[in-house]
Amino acid sequence: MFTGLVREIGVLKGLGARGGVVGLDIAAPRTAAGARPGDSIAVGGICLTVTAVRGGVFSVEAASETRRLTTLRHWKVGRRLHLEPSLRAGDPLDGHLVQGHVDGVGKVARVRRAGRDLLVTIALGPDLARFLVPKGSVAVDGVSLTVDEGPHTDRFSVNLIPHTLAWTAFGDLRTGRTVNLEMDVLVKAARTGDLALLPAAAAGPAAPAAPTLTMERLRAAGFGRRRGAKGRA
Repeated sequence: MFTGLVREIGVLKGLGARGGVVGLDIAAPRTAAGARPGDSIAVGGICLTVTAVRGGVFSVEAASETRRLTTLRHWKVGRRLHLEPSLRAGDPLDGHLVQGHVDGVGKVARVRRAGRDLLVTIALGPDLARFLVPKGSVAVDGVSLTVDEGPHTDRFSVNLIPHTLAWTAFGDLRTGRTVNLEMDVLVKAARTGDLALLPAAAAGPAAPAAPTLTMERLRAAGFGRRRGAKGRA
């Protein structure tokens, strides 16, 4: 689990096939210093597992499905990447709940300056647009951003303030560039009923409905009695 707040901008130093997967070597001194093999790190919005750490460089691997669903298949050596180590117990949740599971790819349709801010419009398919809500959240290349007011049919806009531009690689954005998108997990659950897709509910016959909560059931369980009162023998 992540927050969508970038902790460091890494640089892709190595990229190549390694036994059926693609290995990536990322230079990021601060992130590498705290990383261990097996740790999860969001790389450009993609949750990847650390396989090795050497000095200020850590390595991860991406399977074919990850490459198919994300922009990773277009990455080249030298690309700047947003990095965020996974949350640990007690860490503040300052962005929004981000899983590092990319839902799809969007394309930058427009980039324009508004004073010191950068206004970016991103085109996306209707399958993703339905999870956008005015002033809600979306993770773009792993960064937690606030969605504009809409309407959201095939695109949305975000306003990148100077602080965001200073801490991210969004200064590299150009029209036509593709970006990883992860829609707000809470909106997805609300609009698709994801709880109904849990394995216990999806497999086999439908589970029996939970008993309705009534005052009679509560009293039978011992609730609602006066303090000190005892049940009848």
